[in-house]
Amino acid sequence: MMKIMVIGGGGREHAVIQKLKENKAVTAIFALPGNGGMAQDAQCVNIAAKDIDGCVAFAVENRIDFAVVTPDDPLVLGMVDALEAAGIPCFGPDAKAAVIEGSKVFSKNLMKKYHIPTAGYAVFSDSAAALSYLKDAKVPVVIKADGLALGKGVMIAETHAQAAAAIRTIMEDKKFGTSGNQVVIEEYLTGPEVSVLSFTDGKTVIPMVSSMDHKRALDGDKGLNTGGMGAVAPNPFYTPEMAARCMEEIFLPTVAAMNAEGRPFKGCLYFGLMLTEDGPKVIEYNCRFGDPEAQVVLPLLESDLLAVMQACRAGTLAHTPVKFSDGAACCVVVAAQGYPQHYEKGAEIQVMPDMKAAVYMAGVRKESGRLLTNGGRVLGVTATAPTLTEAVKAAYEEVPKVSFADAYCRRDIGARALCALQ
Repeated sequence: MMKIMVIGGGGREHAVIQKLKENKAVTAIFALPGNGGMAQDAQCVNIAAKDIDGCVAFAVENRIDFAVVTPDDPLVLGMVDALEAAGIPCFGPDAKAAVIEGSKVFSKNLMKKYHIPTAGYAVFSDSAAALSYLKDAKVPVVIKADGLALGKGVMIAETHAQAAAAIRTIMEDKKFGTSGNQVVIEEYLTGPEVSVLSFTDGKTVIPMVSSMDHKRALDGDKGLNTGGMGAVAPNPFYTPEMAARCMEEIFLPTVAAMNAEGRPFKGCLYFGLMLTEDGPKVIEYNCRFGDPEAQVVLPLLESDLLAVMQACRAGTLAHTPVKFSDGAACCVVVAAQGYPQHYEKGAEIQVMPDMKAAVYMAGVRKESGRLLTNGGRVLGVTATAPTLTEAVKAAYEEVPKVSFADAYCRRDIGARALCALQ
């Protein structure tokens, strides 16, 4: 008999909850705050994901047996530390380890110190110095706010003027608040991008199925960067040879580096990689499951997610079975027209009862028994199949079974991956 608490409220959390539900020992799952669309899978509790005191009080009062902290903000703020101190076992890194995502400056300096391949970079805490450096920088160039910025603190500047504007936006206008007190200016890398989420207990690293995220709002990778418009798994560019190389050159060295710094990492460590002509390089680390990558990777997990999460905390991952299916998955995000800029909320969502795909609810609320849109990325439709071609086809066949006013989705999720397979 186990009571589980999952902190967060998006599609990623819904995917985690559905997978945790498969364990027969789990008797109750609470989502804090969750959303109205996942209410059939978890009891939603209106406590914000960043409300550390509120989450701890709820966990203690309800005698929660295990907590899963999924979003970046509460991890970086020390949610795991506070829950563990109150006697609640957790999946997720403590604040000392979560800094690997919480500070781009920390993660770049870590890679440099321990010779983990990444793009060349420079760090600035003064906008005048950054602007001066940019005059001679090769474009395109990547500008990153140091801290968390809801996935929007990274800008690719095609020209020197765009780069200067990005520096002013981050450092002078403080668009991302204190996250922009420092910036990283980074060389622009080219090549296929791969997301590899991995389970780690601080010693053993077990990568999950590789995936490919689609960040841009519009077809053909046009439009603004978003939190992700869909994903496919596995990523065809990530060959077994490349996987072996990444384990040797990146994954194990990163976990060892964190240990050497006195910041052992336990939980889900996400590697955002670029497969360049010079080999794989790290674009970014995340201290948690990616969104929407979790929505394609977790449906392919055949092992018990709760047992794996408990092993990450206990340091017994090497002795715990972690098996993924040989199949494929495709997630198409259905968003509100205008996302990631201005969009309307409150449209009624209809989901047909004959859905053959999983529907992971994200920007959704429930009112008088009706599901209403409540965010930009409203939901994700995920289909699994023996092959990637079949998974993509199945996902797009199911998308029309979900509808709301001004819904839109990209029509080319998985297209690049399918091209690579031919």
